[in-house]
Amino acid sequence: MTEVTKKRPEFRNINIFKDVRTYRLPLAGWVSILHRASGMIMFLLLPFVVWLFDTSLSSEISFARFSAAFSAGLGFVPGGLVKLVALGLIWAYLHHLIAGMRHVMMDVNHDLVSKDFGRQSAAVTLVVSIALTLVLGAKLFGLY
Repeated sequence: MTEVTKKRPEFRNINIFKDVRTYRLPLAGWVSILHRASGMIMFLLLPFVVWLFDTSLSSEISFARFSAAFSAGLGFVPGGLVKLVALGLIWAYLHHLIAGMRHVMMDVNHDLVSKDFGRQSAAVTLVVSIALTLVLGAKLFGLY
């Protein structure tokens, strides 16, 4: 070995108080954490989704009440907050779906599993899920 190489730090046991502030998680790691978080959000908001579905399909009167929840609100909860919760649910669904397809694609074709593919597919996952969320959010908030 002719050139001097810089010794890279090894993290065998990460100390939560010392190392977490300086640890740089790769993009694929963020997508993986967000995949888990979006699954949890969808699970926790499942009663809200069931209520949305039931109210929208029960009758014309319940559909009018359902539509009013997004403009006038639900009791003490303002309509804007209902829209934000729905937008969070939209993001969670889209991110979970796209990240899940990314994971399945890597599981099916092991030749794809590399550091470069992980970084690129994580970036595509974030860009596509955020772009679709912005488009559907614009529709939800009445921008088009």
